[in-house]
This record gives sequence, C-alpha cells and structure tokens, in this order.
Amino acid sequence: MKTPQGLQALIDDGVIDEVLRPLKNGKEAAVYVVRSGGEIRCAKVYKDMAQRSFQQRVQYQEGRKVRGSREARAIGKASKYGRKQQEVAWKNTEVDALYQLRAAGMRVPEPYGYFHGVLVMELVTDAEGYAAPRLGEIELSAEQAREYHRVLVRQAVLMLCSGLIHGDLSAYNVLVGPDGPIVIDFPQVVSAGGNNAARTMLLRDVNNLTAHLGRWAPELLDTWYGEEMWALFQAGELQPDTELTGEFEPDETEVDLDSIRQSINDAREEALIRQQGREAAAEE
Repeated sequence: MKTPQGLQALIDDGVIDEVLRPLKNGKEAAVYVVRSGGEIRCAKVYKDMAQRSFQQRVQYQEGRKVRGSREARAIGKASKYGRKQQEVAWKNTEVDALYQLRAAGMRVPEPYGYFHGVLVMELVTDAEGYAAPRLGEIELSAEQAREYHRVLVRQAVLMLCSGLIHGDLSAYNVLVGPDGPIVIDFPQVVSAGGNNAARTMLLRDVNNLTAHLGRWAPELLDTWYGEEMWALFQAGELQPDTELTGEFEPDETEVDLDSIRQSINDAREEALIRQQGREAAAEE
C-alpha cells in the first residue's frame, strides 16, 4: 500500500521497514500494521487537533502534568505556541501511560517507542495470528463473561494504584487475545488524584464493562466494584493485590443512595445504547 504521510519519516529513519495495511481509523488516531525488523507490529498515527472529533478535552486534561513551566503558562493563555504544546502533551499522554502501566503489570500492548509523533507497539493477535477482536465484537459464555470481568476489574485496580483512570473504557477499548482481555486506547487517561471528575469516570469505566458483560452473566449487574475500589483508594487502603468483593454499603446519612443507583443505571444504559449504535453501524 501507499505509505501514509505520517509514517514516511519512520521508514526514512529505519524504524519500520514496510506498511502492510490499515488496521483502524478512529476519532483520535489511525493505526496501521507494519513490519519492523522482521516483526509485525502496529503504528499509531495521532490526528491533529483540527481533525479530531473527541469532545470535552478540558475535563480530561485537568490534573495532567505539563513538561516545563513555559509550556504550562502558554497552554493556560491558549496562545498559538500554547495550543501546539497542548497538542504535544495530548499525544504524549498515551505514550507515558502505556509505559507506566506496562511496568505496573497491567495487560496493555507492549510499546516499542515513540517516533515523530507515532507510537509503535505490539500488535495484539488472536490464537491464529490475526488481529485480535474487540470485546464488543464477540459472543461469550457466562463463564467467560465472569472471568473477563474479573480480569478487567483487576486492570482498573492496577490503574488506580498507579494514580490513573482510563476515562473512556468500554468493551470497544478492550482486545481479546488468546490469554484474555487486553486494555487499549489511553489518550483520555486522567489523574485519579488531580481530576475532580475522577470518581465519576472510574464508576463509568467499571459500569460500562459490567453492563456489557452482564448480558451473559446477569449477576454481575448487582455488583459494586467501582464504588468499592474508589472507597478503598480514598482511604489509602487500595493495593494491587487487594481482594475485592463487589459489595458496597454507602453511608446513607451523607450520600443520596437513589442518585448513586440512578447514575450507575444511566451509565449502564448509555453503554448498551453505544453498543447497539456500533452494531447497527457495522451492519450497515
């Protein structure tokens, strides 16, 4: 295929040898299957701000660290230089998170480097060597749904213990390899301790997955893993190996329990609507 403009510099520098085919063209980036040193990998080419459709970036950027005081001031002033630095910081976010989470033992693709604004990383495959499907694209047994839910809740715990929350986690940001689910797509990752919406985003992430997997294992819909892990995190008691129960008793004297349940139900309904929309689009 014709080499995409964003990958030509990597070929010129010998980082990759050949672009084999497109893999995904999303709202944030285009991903290509490439050959590099005899290995098949993927290259994620981030789209410029003008091309992206992702909304509410300000909410996601709250609490993120910016490299250098000059850059931070420029971003705050929204100058031309500041917008450029904001774009650089946005693209660096996933790269930094991927390395951090991989080191923490989380199930994420292995990164191989960041070159000219392009992230080169592991191509996650299925048992036959083809690109792995997304969790939202496959049928599951009840046993598989329960096991995948257990693994993914553990991934959310590992992220939270690393001070991060995915921010946009759903069945379509999870690939299923031979050994189970692998979490992908981290441009929206948020700081657990520095973002005022951190709790809301964590609950939404966990509830999105629970709503999807609850289609095959309905008993999952009666669990409260997101609330449980956030309460432990706030108390400074959450550890990577903390055993969760899925049970949670809010303090009804301080918390509007009906509002909590409604927000959870809303998140689950939203996840189902998004999934149905994707399925309808795929059929068309």
